Amino acid sequence: MQGLVVVIVGGGAGLGALLAEMVVERGASGVGVIDLNAEAALAALEPARRAGLPTAHAACDIRTADAAHSAFAAVADGLGRVDTLVNSAAIYPRKPILEITDADWDASNAINVKGTYHMMVAAVRQMRQQPSIGPVRGRIVNITSVDAFKAHPQNAHYAATKAAVVSLTKSMAHEVAPNGILVNSVAPAGMATERARQLGFLNELAKASPLGRGGEPREMAEWVLMAGGPRNTYMTGENIIVSGGYIYA
Repeated sequence: MQGLVVVIVGGGAGLGALLAEMVVERGASGVGVIDLNAEAALAALEPARRAGLPTAHAACDIRTADAAHSAFAAVADGLGRVDTLVNSAAIYPRKPILEITDADWDASNAINVKGTYHMMVAAVRQMRQQPSIGPVRGRIVNITSVDAFKAHPQNAHYAATKAAVVSLTKSMAHEVAPNGILVNSVAPAGMATERARQLGFLNELAKASPLGRGGEPREMAEWVLMAGGPRNTYMTGENIIVSGGYIYA
């Protein structure tokens, strides 16, 4: 991430917070975090502040265009430019398919799909007016999921939203390619997180993977950094599945 200014949506916890730490390790020149929780967003920027980097954060409910665009503009103004946007904000509801309500659908779509779309639009508007660094003017990476491709019990509405983001990524990539903006997505499988340990998922993850274990969050994050980093100058419209062989595509 050498020399790039990176903004992470949903960077207050989980994979997003890890990415906020890792981009500092990899030489980012500025870091921004947008999250519903203002305190979590500020805390996630501590590694960047310790490194003496410019930082900016905003608390935002990304479900509406006005709020999402306003938060992005505030962070972009604070940092001066945005070279890479990572969309990692999402909710993961679980409910049997015959019990999913309109409210459940609306909540999942509003955050996982519309929120991602709003942030991509805000980023494109910023990126296409700023000078390019090398052959690329900006990079967007959306976090999807293997659930977009493989059915699991009680998460049909979550899986449907992630499949929608895969499609949205391709459409956006095609339209903004003439602007020198690359748009890709990364689809992790189950990760060996503390939450997975608490819920007893680790044995299931190990059994499901030919490698015999769940993926570590840093192993997933590496592919996000690759897609959003300076070495990616040509790949766009792709969805990278990182599943340890759980699915092959």
